[in-house]
Amino acid sequence: MDNLKFALFLLILTTVSSDNDNVNDLDWNFCGTWRHGNNPLSLNLNISTGCKGISISANESFLSIDGQMTAKCRRSEVSNFKDLGLESEGDINFCLDWEPLLDLLMLTVGEKNFILCSPASLQDSCCTDLSDGPNTEGADYGILNAKIKHDLITDKTRMAYNFIANSTNYTKLCEQAKQESGPNKCAEPPFAYKSDVEMKEDFKGHIITSPAIAGRSVKFNTTVHLPAAFKQAAKNVSKVACTFFKNISVLQEAHKTAKPINDVVEITVENEIIKDLSEPIRIDFYHEAVSKKKTRACVSWDTRKDSLQVNWLKDGCETEQRGENHTVCLCNHLTYFTVLVDLNRQPVPHLLELTVITYLGCAVSLISCVALIIYLCRKRRRSKEQSLPIHVGLAVSLAFLNLNFFFTGVLANVGGESVCTWVGAVLHYALLCSFAWMGIEVLHTFWLVYMVFTPRLKPYIWNLVGFALPAVPVVILAAIGDIYGLVEVPPMEDPDNPYKMCWMNITENKGWLAFCLTNMTILALLVSSGLVMLFLVYRQIRTRDEWKQNRVAFLSIWGLSCLYGTTWGLAFLEFEPISTFILFITCILNSFQGFFLMLRFCMLDWMQKQAGGSGLGSSSTGSTRQHMLQAQEKS
Repeated sequence: MDNLKFALFLLILTTVSSDNDNVNDLDWNFCGTWRHGNNPLSLNLNISTGCKGISISANESFLSIDGQMTAKCRRSEVSNFKDLGLESEGDINFCLDWEPLLDLLMLTVGEKNFILCSPASLQDSCCTDLSDGPNTEGADYGILNAKIKHDLITDKTRMAYNFIANSTNYTKLCEQAKQESGPNKCAEPPFAYKSDVEMKEDFKGHIITSPAIAGRSVKFNTTVHLPAAFKQAAKNVSKVACTFFKNISVLQEAHKTAKPINDVVEITVENEIIKDLSEPIRIDFYHEAVSKKKTRACVSWDTRKDSLQVNWLKDGCETEQRGENHTVCLCNHLTYFTVLVDLNRQPVPHLLELTVITYLGCAVSLISCVALIIYLCRKRRRSKEQSLPIHVGLAVSLAFLNLNFFFTGVLANVGGESVCTWVGAVLHYALLCSFAWMGIEVLHTFWLVYMVFTPRLKPYIWNLVGFALPAVPVVILAAIGDIYGLVEVPPMEDPDNPYKMCWMNITENKGWLAFCLTNMTILALLVSSGLVMLFLVYRQIRTRDEWKQNRVAFLSIWGLSCLYGTTWGLAFLEFEPISTFILFITCILNSFQGFFLMLRFCMLDWMQKQAGGSGLGSSSTGSTRQHMLQAQEKS
């Protein structure tokens, strides 16, 4: 009997979906605009089983839906619009959709969808043929611009619209569809299939598999393994129902940054809540191939907690990836289940190794920068070099960046989203300060060499540019909101245990745009200007005798690269097949930048002593200017 109903259901949907003119009896849609007063607004629901009809009414304060037309769904409640996250200013546009074959009733208010009756399995009959009933006269408050399937009923304001329903047998609908559309007009439909399992006293587990569809390209092969422990948990019931859904749009469009697969499974028992099973339920989902770069997670929708909106959560489920087409879910409770494919978060290979390198580099760089700051400050007392304050500014900014990055993971795990909103903004500010001082190093070198007779800028000007200017975009982005927060980076080896940090939420459009405008744009300018400056340095002093020594040439270019931040440009080279290699090189060079910067000054100071105070061994870009000018005089 179940297989017969299932076949009839498929035939109905396939024949009807090929011709929009023949769906009037199956799908019903009512839209209108609610004109209300200034009082607090509420949604009043009173839905019960049966097939009498439905009434949509509105007044100054309430939008009411009162119907007796569902097969299973019962709901009676009053919800405040503010609690639902809805605006209450101005006229409110809404739509009510009824899909009788799925027993699905959905209300759309603005851009938000509310599931008044969640999808259910097939019944012997359904409530269709909704026709106009007696309607109220005009009013000051109510519903205006009412439409049925985009056909305008009236533009006047009415307090209520009533519709009368009729019960229709699936077999009759099937015959009607054959006569109107023909038996061969088929398309891939959404459908549901229910299977009941009797749990006897000797129940030792059971396997339920969704039916295959002969002659169709749709791959619908989901298997549920009910454990023996299920009988012990469900002491007061003897029957469990498994419903397999496919291509249900309301379930697939319920997430912003991720997409559920086409298959959804509902496992329920009557009048009992089953959770925390000692042995989990195993669900094998077979789906279209999912790239290794996309993260998969088994999720569930708890209709008791989120009854009006689909909210997929990972709570109570573990994920096992058995290939690109196979995902296994191990869940300890009953509800709706599916697999969520994250469209934005890409798993990072070797994340543990990269994290260890980064933390080690940040710790070493922090200590190195502090030592370098002390060294440069002492040198400022006995030297009047104009470049020393700039070197100090770069060292301070790098020390601040490494300090913040070192603790961002700890703060993310301890403080969560509320703490990460501020920590992410501080980390962004520290990064922009570092970029700013690297850019100042480039500009200062150019100033010394090519603007000889131009008055030099005061140190406080550089401090304003290096420390005050980066705060401007950070303050603006923080004021906009939803930019900084908790970010999860999943490792490719174990996507279910992501690394948490405080940073910019680039999965959202606002966060991604802010990331590109502030970070990537500035980084592109910094790297390009640094490379140009390195070329100018090389062209000016390549003929000097000191450059014939390979170590001098290497240390000069390498030291200036640390000053100019050109190593950050490796981030633009992350593409296959060398992406993993570039990832490690970028991680090592940038996390140890503070150490390399200190090493540069130590080596050049040592070389200066070896050269007796002459040559390229000076620790400042001022000496670079001197050597460039000497090269120009010789030419």
